[in-house]
Amino acid sequence: MTNNSEKKLFFIATYGCQMNEEDSEKLSGILKKIGYDRTDIKEDADLIIFNTCCVRENAELKVYGNIGALKSLKKKKHELIIAVCGCMMQQKGMAEKLIKKFPFVDIIFGTHNSYKFPEYLSTVKQNRTSLIEIQDTEDGIIEGIPIDRKSDVKAFVTIMYGCNNFCTYCVVPYVRGRERSREPQNIEKEIKNLISKGYKEITLLGQNVNSYGKGLEPKITFADLLRRINKIEGLERIRFMTSHPKDLTKDVIDAVNECDKVCEHIHLPVQSGSTKILKKMNRRYTREQYLKLVHDIKQTIPKVSITTDIIVGFPGETDEDFEDTLSLAKEIEYDSAFTFLYSKREGTPAKEMKDHIPEDVKHQRFEKLVKVINESCSKKNAEYENKTEEVLVEGFSKNDITKLTGRTRTGKLVNFVGNSEHIGKLVDVKIIKARSFSLEGKEL
Repeated sequence: MTNNSEKKLFFIATYGCQMNEEDSEKLSGILKKIGYDRTDIKEDADLIIFNTCCVRENAELKVYGNIGALKSLKKKKHELIIAVCGCMMQQKGMAEKLIKKFPFVDIIFGTHNSYKFPEYLSTVKQNRTSLIEIQDTEDGIIEGIPIDRKSDVKAFVTIMYGCNNFCTYCVVPYVRGRERSREPQNIEKEIKNLISKGYKEITLLGQNVNSYGKGLEPKITFADLLRRINKIEGLERIRFMTSHPKDLTKDVIDAVNECDKVCEHIHLPVQSGSTKILKKMNRRYTREQYLKLVHDIKQTIPKVSITTDIIVGFPGETDEDFEDTLSLAKEIEYDSAFTFLYSKREGTPAKEMKDHIPEDVKHQRFEKLVKVINESCSKKNAEYENKTEEVLVEGFSKNDITKLTGRTRTGKLVNFVGNSEHIGKLVDVKIIKARSFSLEGKEL
């Protein structure tokens, strides 16, 4: 295909978490403001951006492979500009390594200065030379950046940036900086603007939302923020992620229960069920404390769904440690879980630890854990059969375009037969069949 329009086209590939997704939405918003249009076809693009993640090794390998595949396209389209940004670029020495490996890349920038991208783009266009701009420290919080959101129904709203926890396996504090909270009035202003455009659901984002408010005056906590946002007229649903177990207070749990717009779903990464491994991870809670927290959540919010993250094969993890993780997962019966094989991350204390687990052992343990998680997910989903659930209709199902799709308040994916005119609305759906990872239903 060829592009005959006067407008320049851009393509963005995003890797990693919801924070990265919102960063890409901001880059898209910035580019549309300066006259670009988005395309889903790389070959049509005048500008290709890779927004990278460095939390997992697999994400880095994908980035390398996809950048390398552009070499021939760059030879055909001399005016094509290739940019690489995000967490991976923020790692020490990574930008230099990447430009050496792929000299045809034009722009490399980090997580702290993406709002300056138009400036970098202009410089490269004028000088036709590669540019690397990595800031070691953040500029503070920049408000008012335009956002081009993927959905017309639900949106991410970042409430804080950075992380102070320094888990020994994680690079986030090094690439995202220290914790900085947005002023509550700026958060409210963004949400009200979204509501005026027809949005029904917002997800509050932060590496650790429970730390929200530290350093702000007048003092405000995450529980306070939930209660404030719950009062905004026109907003239907509030979600949030991610919660660090050591900071999830009773006040937050009570706020989730009290606020009618806050959904009954808490993502609570445990990472390991072994107190010994949790200490090595610097998670700052024990197995027993985590179990008590989950018990308190379930007691206060009876219909709550709890999801988690678990790392398999952390350095020094014995068979007994892994059995602790399995037994914890069985006891809690998670609604779902993101499960990961531990991978070494440059610059983290865990990389230098002894007793790294052989890959075959990690994979064996991983398969056992996934089996337990899938069983609990199926069991939890089965509880929804023949019940009526409130579903926010997000659009058509990806797997069956004759059906609509949306989620329950507890975060369950529902594919159902219904009226397409109800996209963007809350509807009652009778759950007919439970599948392992989704529900089937019919709109009432």
